[in-house]
Amino acid sequence: MGRGKVEMRRIENKISRQVTFAKRRNGLLKKAYELSLLCDAEVALIIFSGRGRLFEFSSSSCMYKTLERYRTCNYNSQEAPPVENEINYQEYLKLKTRVEFLQSSQRNILGEDLGPLSMKDLEQIENQIDVSLKHIRSRKNQVLLDQLFDLKSKEQELQDQNKDLRKKLQDTSCGENAVHMSWQDGGWQSSSNGHAIDPYPGLLQHPEHDSSMQIEYHQTYMDQLNDEDHTASQHPNAQPGSSADWI
Repeated sequence: MGRGKVEMRRIENKISRQVTFAKRRNGLLKKAYELSLLCDAEVALIIFSGRGRLFEFSSSSCMYKTLERYRTCNYNSQEAPPVENEINYQEYLKLKTRVEFLQSSQRNILGEDLGPLSMKDLEQIENQIDVSLKHIRSRKNQVLLDQLFDLKSKEQELQDQNKDLRKKLQDTSCGENAVHMSWQDGGWQSSSNGHAIDPYPGLLQHPEHDSSMQIEYHQTYMDQLNDEDHTASQHPNAQPGSSADWI
């Protein structure tokens, strides 16, 4: 009893659609491989899944060679394009191939799509990851050392500033103490019996404290009065305050 006829339309069930895609993709890749092997044909097969994943097969060593051959044959059957457009298209193919290779390498480094890789390819990826880790750790250590050096420099700078401020504070304290001591030495000092002593003797002396000066001043004044009385008795007509009073 044979299989029923499959209706050619989109499969609505997501799981069934993925299963059918995987089976038919593998079958198509197998047929392309058999065709290239049995008939000695150059076959290139490119498949993109619904999620955008790329599946390809090339009987030659590089897919780019088959695509270049296809482009040459296709252009020969048509009008020759301008030289500038041809160069741009070649650059586009090179860049496209490079981007696809880099994307595939990135997925392999992230641990994806490792199934088709051989043991040699896996070892190469492992060595590449080890080298990358060494570079990353070396750079990390260098950054940490730079940060430590900067912190030590800032610490030394703060210590110097603290030392300068401490020195200024000590100088200010010494200056205030010197002013205070000079004020105490130049001001009024207390004697042992509790009386105030003038720090500048001889400048402010009261007359009553000097008995000899007081007695001399009193004697001079009495002598002048006696002379005035004697002069007045000899010159009764003299006016007081005239020059004769002082003779």
